[in-house]
Amino acid sequence: MTETTTSGASERPDAPPPGDEPDRADRAAADDADLRESLADLSRLATGRLDLRAMLTHVAEFAVRAIPGADGAGLTLLENDRADTIVASADFVREVDAVQYGIGEGPCITAAAERRTVRSAHLGRDPSWPRFGPRVSRLGVHSVVSLPLLAGDGVLGAMNVYARTEDAFDARAVELGELFAVPAAISVQNAQALAQAQRLATQLQSALTHRAAIDQALGILMSRSGCSPAEAFDKLRVMSQTQNRKASAVAQQLLDEAVARARARHSAD
Repeated sequence: MTETTTSGASERPDAPPPGDEPDRADRAAADDADLRESLADLSRLATGRLDLRAMLTHVAEFAVRAIPGADGAGLTLLENDRADTIVASADFVREVDAVQYGIGEGPCITAAAERRTVRSAHLGRDPSWPRFGPRVSRLGVHSVVSLPLLAGDGVLGAMNVYARTEDAFDARAVELGELFAVPAAISVQNAQALAQAQRLATQLQSALTHRAAIDQALGILMSRSGCSPAEAFDKLRVMSQTQNRKASAVAQQLLDEAVARARARHSAD
């Protein structure tokens, strides 16, 4: 079970006032409907038609609807081989998360590092983040619930859900957030895997293109000087080092020059 920390939460009555039960039941039904709708939208996301940032932004937007009291949400995807991907559903969330990652302190960092849900009702007075809390409080943001996105034994990242009012997220909001976070993590993981596959395909295509250019350039050097393949490769390597350019760039220049000369001869004839 996820451990939840609540900081600075106000006292809540154990039982609703007389006559308030129908209102609470209506609100609970509406919250459940919002969660179901958000989960349905999450399941319909066509990851193949969206890039990674667009996909993550949609997940953050759905979280705002799924979690009662939310005004905006941000999502951080941790990636070992590249810069972390950070998206936001609103400009104020982007500003708040910039503070968090700028100083290296905040609820999303805690949620991801400790693999647990984190909640704060009064960020400006929360001792958990003595630098982050007062700064974002001055920006008009006072409540947060941060949810780790877990995949097996690993942490994909975390989702921050913010509210401008104090004490915006009660236990029910946290529960709905944790329910949403499970399929959200699966969607994020799928989007990440697809993005990695697309990057690999692009890299392989680039490598094949460069390899073809290098092979053709070696053929040009061999035909010009009558040298062996190994000697042609050494010539290309020396040219690359002398010009301080990649071998593929030098090879492409040799090809372009050869094509230009051939076209010039054809025009002359």
